[in-house]
Amino acid sequence: MDGLQFSFIIPVYNRPVEIKELLESFLNFEGDDVFEIVIVEDGSTLTSESVIEKFNSQLNISYYFKTNSGPGDSRNYGMQKARGNYYIILDSDVVLPLNYLSEVKTYLLKNYVDCFGGPDAAHHSFSNLQKAINFAMTSFITTGGIRGGKEQVEDFQPRSFNMGLSKKAFLASGGFGKIHPGEDPDLSLRLHKLGFKTALIKNAFVYHKRRISWSKFYKQVNKFGLVRPILNQWHPKSKSLVYWFPTLFILGLLVSGLLFILGIKFLLYIYFGYFVVAFVLALYSNKNITVAILAILAILIQFCGYGLGFLKSTVQLEVFKRNPKETFPQLFFK
Repeated sequence: MDGLQFSFIIPVYNRPVEIKELLESFLNFEGDDVFEIVIVEDGSTLTSESVIEKFNSQLNISYYFKTNSGPGDSRNYGMQKARGNYYIILDSDVVLPLNYLSEVKTYLLKNYVDCFGGPDAAHHSFSNLQKAINFAMTSFITTGGIRGGKEQVEDFQPRSFNMGLSKKAFLASGGFGKIHPGEDPDLSLRLHKLGFKTALIKNAFVYHKRRISWSKFYKQVNKFGLVRPILNQWHPKSKSLVYWFPTLFILGLLVSGLLFILGIKFLLYIYFGYFVVAFVLALYSNKNITVAILAILAILIQFCGYGLGFLKSTVQLEVFKRNPKETFPQLFFK
């Protein structure tokens, strides 16, 4: 498709340091492509305005402040204000490699789609914790593989930390809904119903910093688990046994421990083998034994948080027939 005009849409909430790092990465882009950056301050008490002002002479930035209504609504607000015809949506905690936009543009000119997603990666400067969590969230041996580690993924569901959306698709779909997290797969699934195609642009990756602790990581993945049965209810065709894997993994681990006490060891040995493989892969990809050890803990927290959240939500929705918004109000913005 000729005539692509890119607008980067970035919601931010109390993260001026992150915005500074992200804007600095725009300055290093390859080529001379013209683009705009739309930053939407979502009711922050610690605003990014003074940081953004320092980049106004170097980058084409539009800055808007609005009352807090969540990241999905803020992205919609930014797309409504944008002047481009293709929006690239980023989280504030990412940093862009210098070839990011050139990879996106090259792909779209050859294989145009109205919605794309890109992977995330860990920069060498990240902390050991960030690298370990990145491994757990992106490795093909964890649920992170669902996020986009394969060249071809049927009905790929882009994630909004690194997502492209055409103006045409935005207007047809109405953009993101009020659920959070889960607003990005919900949008992808609605786009599929409307006949729009999505794709993974494997080389259009971002460095995703994820400034979180172990407790925040558990809370995040637990919410992911709570959300998925709601999406399955809204979009029945999206149901998959894959989403049960973390729940079954954790329950199986508990059973293997009990069987081990009773003298039946084979199941626990299987789990041990899995963690050995995970350790070796994490060590190979990061070249750091500390990261490899932390990656095992990250996988356990990920599976436990997601698996228990998924089980809880499934029971509430499918067994007790509860209303999602009334049962899990923390997952919805008004």
